[in-house]
Amino acid sequence: MAPANRRSADVSVIAAIHHPLRRRLLDLLHIDGPATASRLAAATGELVGNMSHHLKVLASAGVIEEAPELARNRRERWWRVADRSDYSWSIADAKGDPAGELVTASAEDANLSHHVGKVRQWFDMRYRYDEPWVRAAYATERWLTLTPERLDELSERIENVVREYAENPSVGDDADRVFFFAHAVPAEP
Repeated sequence: MAPANRRSADVSVIAAIHHPLRRRLLDLLHIDGPATASRLAAATGELVGNMSHHLKVLASAGVIEEAPELARNRRERWWRVADRSDYSWSIADAKGDPAGELVTASAEDANLSHHVGKVRQWFDMRYRYDEPWVRAAYATERWLTLTPERLDELSERIENVVREYAENPSVGDDADRVFFFAHAVPAEP
C-alpha cells in the first residue's frame, strides 16, 4: 500500500514512466514546467516525431496532460505533468502476475540506475562548482534495526521533509537544482 502522500501506480503507469527517454521528459517537465514537443526535442537532442510518440505514451498513462491554454494557435500542443504527487509501487503489488512482476522489477532496476547515474554525473561535473556547493553535496548511510512499520514511518517523515523543500524552493543567484534520492532496504553487511 502506498503511503498517504503518494499515489499507487499500476503496471501501465510504471511501464510508461520507466523508459529512459520518458523519464527524462518527466524530469524536464517537472523542473522547467510545461513544454511543447519541439522544445523537448531541442532540450534532449531527439527528433520532434520521437518526442510526440513518447509524450502520447505518457499522456495515455495519465502521467502528463495537455495544457491548451498555453497554445498560441490550434496546431501548437503544450504538455505538463498531470499530477504532482509521487508514484509508489512495490513488486509485492504484482505478486502472482508474472508480467507485472517483470515490469515492476525492471522499473526498480531502472530507478536505481537513474539515481546512481545522477550521482555519477555530479562526480563528473563537481569541479565546475564553487567550494560551497562541493561541501554542501550530501550523502549519508546508517545501519538501522527497524520493523516494516517503523521503516514506513521513516519513509513518510523523510518524504514530508523533502516535499517541504520541493514546495518552497530556494531563490537567489546561488540557487541551483539538486537531485535528492534515498533508499532504505533490508541488507546484509
